[in-house]
Amino acid sequence: MLALGIDPGTAICGYGFVEQAGSRLVPREYGAITTSPKMRMEDRLMKIYDELDALIKKHQPDVMGVEQLFFNRNVTTAIPVGQARGIVLLAAAKNNLQLVERTPLQVKQSVTGYGKATKEQVIYMVTKLLHLPEPPKPDDTADALAIAICTTHCLNSIAWRNQLAE
Repeated sequence: MLALGIDPGTAICGYGFVEQAGSRLVPREYGAITTSPKMRMEDRLMKIYDELDALIKKHQPDVMGVEQLFFNRNVTTAIPVGQARGIVLLAAAKNNLQLVERTPLQVKQSVTGYGKATKEQVIYMVTKLLHLPEPPKPDDTADALAIAICTTHCLNSIAWRNQLAE
């Protein structure tokens, strides 16, 4: 199973493809789609959509994981992030991808074992779980990989429960 994790944003949209090979998680490709603040918002969103759509067509993931929005401090960032998230959901729908949404707490719990883990702890665990030679940069990329890891854990848990119910 190949999972695509996305950390949406209009300036930096992190992505990470993680494949489950037996009990091992293998990173296939990861990085960030970046846009300039000098671009018009509609052009930034189109760039995110076009690059994400190309990545989906290239790798053909089985599922896309996206973090649910949570804002407790800076509400002004909610609108642009919400717009980027809408573009991500559109790309999933256009490519007929199953979507898994998880809260930040669930992602941290899945990756570190602690729902209130720090960003540094998440980056450390992503690096270790995926056997990366160095921590992924920028942080949005590490978050996207964490979301992909959480997505594989979520689907494995659902499959396991379904087997028990049979």
